[in-house]
Order: sequence, then structure tokens, then C-alpha cells
Amino acid sequence: MTGCTSPAADGTVTLQMVESLTNPARTQVLKSLIADFEAKNKGVKVQLVSPPTDQADQKLQQMLQAGSGIDVLEVRDLTVGPFSKNGWLYDMSHDLDGWTGWGALTENAAKFSKNAEGKSYFVPYGFYGLSLFYRSDLVKEAGFNAPPNSWQELLQQATAIQDPSKKRYGYAFRGGKNGYTNVTVAIEAYVADQIDVNNAYKLSSGKSIFSAPEAREALKTYFALFKQASPPSSVAWGYPEMVEGFSNGSTAFLLQDPEVIATVGQSKAIGKDQWTTAPMLVGPTGKAIQPMATAGWGVASSSKHKQEAVKLIKFLSEGEASIRFTKENSLVPILKEAVDDEFYKVGAWKSYVTMNQKPDVYITAVQPRDASWWTEWAQKADTEVQQVLAGKMSQEELLASWDKYWTEKLAK
Repeated sequence: MTGCTSPAADGTVTLQMVESLTNPARTQVLKSLIADFEAKNKGVKVQLVSPPTDQADQKLQQMLQAGSGIDVLEVRDLTVGPFSKNGWLYDMSHDLDGWTGWGALTENAAKFSKNAEGKSYFVPYGFYGLSLFYRSDLVKEAGFNAPPNSWQELLQQATAIQDPSKKRYGYAFRGGKNGYTNVTVAIEAYVADQIDVNNAYKLSSGKSIFSAPEAREALKTYFALFKQASPPSSVAWGYPEMVEGFSNGSTAFLLQDPEVIATVGQSKAIGKDQWTTAPMLVGPTGKAIQPMATAGWGVASSSKHKQEAVKLIKFLSEGEASIRFTKENSLVPILKEAVDDEFYKVGAWKSYVTMNQKPDVYITAVQPRDASWWTEWAQKADTEVQQVLAGKMSQEELLASWDKYWTEKLAK
């Protein structure tokens, strides 16, 4: 792997670039953009590595620990904390000083390009925001005249649609990797009136969201979705499986990011007139918390070619390259000029416009994903969700465990 980043005899530099949120269509877009970059930078070649999504973070960590064979990498708000704490990420702030691209970025893109200390460990390529993907034909067939608005309505509709004899299921449940994320989204909706928008795991009182009585009600509804309205195999579903479960027509509802719009749009199992999206599900007080999530491109501190690596990141973060990547991957864009594009105002994107127009209902809040212990938390949370699904831990025990963990972290 070391040789991948060494200059060739003719002086050509080969950068190794590793993505983590891999899917075939996205990889092809990246390869095309890389080809454009190489055409404009004759002395630089880029080798793209695309590990399977569920193994990507582990693969990245192994490569970073080895300290060789990686130049540019996908950095997520979930990984920037532990990766930077371990010294694996290069601070690009000096390289980006005076960059002409700053002025074209949206407020959020510029904000997330620097951490609290002013260090630039990654430049976002786009933003993620949850919405409810749903089969409009199955909702109508089940006797409902509109998609679910709340978590309780989702349970009702998904249960009504569920029919295992027809291999038709209500909800694409996420029981596998990062399954805890949807659990917390449900809890946040149930405590929306009390939440600290600067830390969505905390109430305005200072206590953790897992301490609230409403959290118990959220769990009852959420885990009932698995028992009453999901495929049994979804106990182990991660991102690829849940998206496939909706795309292949076997499930009626899916809670996911906008990038899935492009994936589902390519499905041959369901037509464009059979599905769309609805805003996030609200809790009992009629509100939902939209977690601000992002990812982008960063440089490994071990890279021998940081100058060329930063040049690639600038290219991907500017103009047509950035607009094409966000459009073809259905991401909320980072460039001001792209925000008003008609592309984002029609079809499955309408729900995002609706949510943006109602900030008091769909409240944006920041989860502490850049905390150095986030990976530790994710592993603990996923394990305990699995224990609840297997009947080895009660919902009350899960909440007590999560409350204890976050109470200790919030006190530091």
C-alpha cells in the first residue's frame, strides 16, 4: 500500500482516496469527477478505494493506524472526533487560508469546515437530513389518504400494510449497524419541546434526553415497529439492507437521508409514481428534531502528498464538480448558487422544502458527533439495541444505561 502514494519515475504523484459511504452509482460519479481532475492536473493520478459501507470505517481506521497508503479520505461528523484525536487527520486550515472557494459556500458548509479550535479536518461535500420515504400506492391501498405525520401514525399505517404472506412489510427497520441512530431520532421527537438545540442528546434542564419519561413512550412505539410491522430479517439490517428493502418493493416505509432519492429513483421494482417522501415524523407535541449531519473530504496526516491532496479537495468543493456530486447523490448542497436550483423543489425533494419552511416544527439540532467518544458510544448503543431486540435487555434497562453514559459524559 505504501507504494501507492509514492511519485513515479516521471514525477507523477498517485493519490490514494478512500470513500466510506459506498454505493455503485456514487462510486461512478466520483470516478468521473476524478477523471476531470486528472485531466486538469496532468501530474496527479487518483486511485479510488471503495470498501463496502458496513466495513468502511473499520477499513479506514486500519489504514490510518498503519500510517501509509492513504492520502484523501471521507471524513464524517461521526468519525472526525476520534480520527483527529488519534492524530490521523491533517489540519488544512493553513492550506485553505485565502481559498477563493470560501465565498461560494453556504453558511453551514463554511461553519462545518472548521471546528471549535479553527482547525479544518474536512470540507463538507453536502448535508444529510432525514425524511420518510413511503409507497404512496400501498398507503392508499391500505385506506389512508395521506402518509404518516407522527411516529404513532407510522406504526398504525405500517402495521396495516404488513402482510408476510405476500412478502409485504410495513417498515424497513434498522436493527444492525447504526441502528441506534433511529432510536435516538424517535426519542428526540418525543422530547422536542425540551431539547437543547446545541446538543440534541441533552434537555434544556441539563439532563440527558434518555432520562425523560417521554423517552419510554418513544421506545414503546419504536420497538413495536419491529414486532408488528417489519421483516424479521431487519433485526440485522444496516444502511444497505434497509435501502434495498424499500427499493426492491418489499417494505412500505423507510427513514433515510436524501441521498437515497437517487438510489430509489433507479429502482426497477417500483415506479416513480409509486413512491415519494414526506417530512420527518413528529412526536406527541407535533414537533421533530432534524439532526444536522454532514461528511466531506479530508487529508490523512500520514500523506506524503498533502499539497496535491488539498488541491483535489478544493476541486471537489467548487463549481460544477460540487454541484454534480450533490445532485447525483441527492445531498443538500454546499454552494449558495445550488440551493435555489429547481432540482431541489420538485418530486421527492419537496418534503425538504416543507421542513425548511417550518423551522419551528422541524427543529434543527446538533448531535455531539464530533466527540472523541462517539465511536465508543455507537458501538455500545448498537449492542444494547440488539440486546433489546433479542429479549436480553428491557427497554427500561436500555434507557437507564444510556442515561448513565451520557450523564457522565455531559458532566465532563
